[in-house]
Amino acid sequence: MQIVILSRGAYLYSTQSLINACYRRGHRVRILDHMHCDLIIGPKWYVNHLGDEITQVDALIPRIGASVTREGAAVIRHFELMGACTTVRADALLRARDKLIALQLLAAQGLPVPRTWAIHSVDQLPFAVKALGGWPLIVKLIESTHGLGVIRVENMQMLRAIVESFRATAQPFLLQEYIEEAHGTDYRALVVGQQVVAAMRRQAALGEFRSNLHLGGTGHSVALKPEEKKLATRAAQILGTSVAGVDLVHSNRGPLIMEVNASPGLEGIEQVTQVDIAGAIIHWLEEQVRKKRHTSDNRAT
Repeated sequence: MQIVILSRGAYLYSTQSLINACYRRGHRVRILDHMHCDLIIGPKWYVNHLGDEITQVDALIPRIGASVTREGAAVIRHFELMGACTTVRADALLRARDKLIALQLLAAQGLPVPRTWAIHSVDQLPFAVKALGGWPLIVKLIESTHGLGVIRVENMQMLRAIVESFRATAQPFLLQEYIEEAHGTDYRALVVGQQVVAAMRRQAALGEFRSNLHLGGTGHSVALKPEEKKLATRAAQILGTSVAGVDLVHSNRGPLIMEVNASPGLEGIEQVTQVDIAGAIIHWLEEQVRKKRHTSDNRAT
C-alpha cells in the first residue's frame, strides 16, 4: 500500500511509531506536512506538497494538531475525494474536536456524559452553578487539548473573571460538573475500528486534577470492563472516528465519557501497555483497503 501520514514532524513519537509499523508490514509511506499541502481541484485532482504532486494514495493517517484542525480537515477531505481510506474522516475530526458538538451527539444517542452547560450570558452563571451541582466546577475551552484550557473553579468571583476573559477573547467554552469522586483518575481507551486495542488508567499528579501524562500524571495498563469497552467503541462509532482515544471517568452514577480524541497520541499508552497500537492501526487500514479493492473489482465485473 501507499500510505500517507499527515504530520508536522516525522521525528514525533506517534509519527515514528506509525512509520516503523508501515515498514514492518512492507508498505510505502510518505510524511506530508498538512500545512504545506496545496489542494488542486479540476480535471486532475491532486495534492501539491512543496512542489511534489501527490496523485495516488491508498490510505491516510492524519495526525492533526488542535490549532490547525480546520486546515487539516480540508486536506483530509481532499484525500478522501481522491479515494484514500483514512483513520479519521474530515467531518469526524471536526465533530470530535468541538466538545459541544461531540457531547450533544453522544448524549443524543443515550451515552452518559458529564452535566454540561453552554452559557452565553454571565447573568445565568448562578443558575448554571446550581444545575451543575455547585463548587467546584470545570471551565473548559470547546477546542482544548492535552488538558490545556481546562480550569477547576472554586467560587463565583473566579468563575466570572475566567468567563469574562474567555468572552473578551472570543474563545467558546463550556461549564461542566466536577467529578470529585474520581480523585483525579480517568481511563484512556484506544479504539481501532470497533475494538479497544489498549487501555490505561491515568492518575493526576499530587495537587493537580488533570490526569494528562505530560502534566505529570502517571499511567498504568488496565483491563476495561465489557461495558466500558462498549461505551468507548460506541462513542467512536457515533462520532465517526475509526481510530480514537476515548476518555472515561468513574462517577457515582457509573462511567462517563469525557472526551473522544480523534488524533490520539501513541507514546504514553504504547509505553505503558506495551501494545503495538501503530501496528493495529496499519492492520486495520489494510483491511479497509482490501475491502475497497474487492468492492471495486466486483463493480468492474
